[in-house]
Amino acid sequence: MTAQTQDTDRLLTPSEVAQMFRVDPKTVARWAKAGKITAIRTLGGHRRFPASQFRDLLTGSGN
Repeated sequence: MTAQTQDTDRLLTPSEVAQMFRVDPKTVARWAKAGKITAIRTLGGHRRFPASQFRDLLTGSGN
């Protein structure tokens, strides 16, 4: 497995996503609730976000 593949499979916490976009973690939760970003729920009910979707957004390669 390459480093890029490992990064793609990585799940980010709301705080990590918030740091990337310089917003509050609650804003990230609202984006997920509104369906603007994809969230995965853990068994404990916490949100996790696939790193790949944000790399695409930040580099502009999405769409």
